[in-house]
Formats: sequence, C-alpha cells, structure tokens
Amino acid sequence: MIISIKLPKEEKEEIVKNVQTYFEEERSEIIGALGAEQLIDFMIRELGPYIYNKAIADARTIINEKNNQIDDELYTLEKPIKRS
Repeated sequence: MIISIKLPKEEKEEIVKNVQTYFEEERSEIIGALGAEQLIDFMIRELGPYIYNKAIADARTIINEKNNQIDDELYTLEKPIKRS
C-alpha cells in the first residue's frame, strides 16, 4: 500500500518558500520554486512512509497507555465480594 501525501496548494507554497529561504541562508544557493517543489516531492516520497509509520507507532503507544489506565480505573470500581 503506497501512501500518497497531497498538500493543499497554500501549504505547499509556504513550504516552497521555506525551502528557498533555507537554501539561500544556509547554503548560499538560489533554488527556484520548481526545484524546491521537486525537492519537497522527493522528500515526501522518501521520508513520508518513515514519518507516517513513526506517527502510527506513537499513536499505538498512547492508545495502549490510555487503555491500561482505563483498565486500572475499572479495577478500582469493582465491589468487594464477601465470601461466607
């Protein structure tokens, strides 16, 4: 299953500007909007699955922790049973 990430136009334009600024300030290079967009698309394809999987793993951890908390709280609600 290939996950395709599509960014809204406004968000992608903002990221393009950020990439252009990065190249200019950090590398003293000028990169055009098309080059920046192609770099972004490449990085999304290459890094996207890793970031996505990490986010899923983080969500799984949080859900398991919350489930354990709920389980503990349910045990505290149990009523003692008197044995005769």
